[in-house]
Amino acid sequence: MINRRHIRVKVMQSVYAMITSKANDLIKEEKFLTYSNQKLLDLYVLQLQLMVEVQKFATNKLKISKQKHLATNEDLNPNTKFIDNKVIGSLLNSTSLTTYVIDKKLDNWKEKDEYVAIIWAKLEKSTLYKEYMNSEENSFKFDKNFTLNFFKEIIAPEEKLSEYYEDETISWLDDIPFVNTWVVKTLSRVKKDHEFVVGKLYKDSDDEEFVLDLFRKVMLNHSSFEKEISNKTPNWETERIADIDMILMKMAICEFLNFSSIPVRVTINEYIEIAKDYSTSKSSYFINGVLDKISKDLSKEKRLVKIGRGLL
Repeated sequence: MINRRHIRVKVMQSVYAMITSKANDLIKEEKFLTYSNQKLLDLYVLQLQLMVEVQKFATNKLKISKQKHLATNEDLNPNTKFIDNKVIGSLLNSTSLTTYVIDKKLDNWKEKDEYVAIIWAKLEKSTLYKEYMNSEENSFKFDKNFTLNFFKEIIAPEEKLSEYYEDETISWLDDIPFVNTWVVKTLSRVKKDHEFVVGKLYKDSDDEEFVLDLFRKVMLNHSSFEKEISNKTPNWETERIADIDMILMKMAICEFLNFSSIPVRVTINEYIEIAKDYSTSKSSYFINGVLDKISKDLSKEKRLVKIGRGLL
């Protein structure tokens, strides 16, 4: 499921897009943000489904080999360890995963089966695959370790796959690292004799509401938040502050003032970490200093109201 940090990243991207394009249709942008987040779940499912399609591809190859006119003993009695992999099999037999793919019409791997072939070719040639196929061990745990490494070593780093995803949906470029981590966590939790169920996009209704609530409050108040920042950066002209830094600080101030259950230090730390990934090398230090000053002043002015212990 999507965590609060990635929710903040998605909101940051939407705020940046709306401010830089000088758009004024808030409802339209909110709908796009909701759509972008839903597409993140689609990407997650596609990554899982890709492993199923690769297994199907391998199964079909074995069937074709058996039908050769001059089939060898190996063709007639193939090693079926991969096509019998219990973890990928749990994905294949998942009603939840199949239903999601059908409902969302995620037939990407039928229309673009060349990517299935690319992944299979790389897997088949890999040391990982050869060692797995030659091993005499046959257990759910062994299958799980192989599946995890199959995803981490073959699927996740495949550049052609990343390029395809980027062409399909522009927001997926930034979503891929998060989704890949999500898939690894998911595969790690797959249990023997338990049907696989596609997870929810949001942990709960609070997280789902947090997305649009944060976006809306930032956009409706970003001018006043900018004044707060200007007051704490007298030696900096607004134009000299990187656009992403300004947006991240506005979002943090919005959380200070409007989200009483989020501790101040959590907010600051989250935006510092996002800055490390999306802004300049010095941004995290700059943002930390400015937000620390602003939070202390808001507290002195009694404008910073947090509920519960240890939230300031």
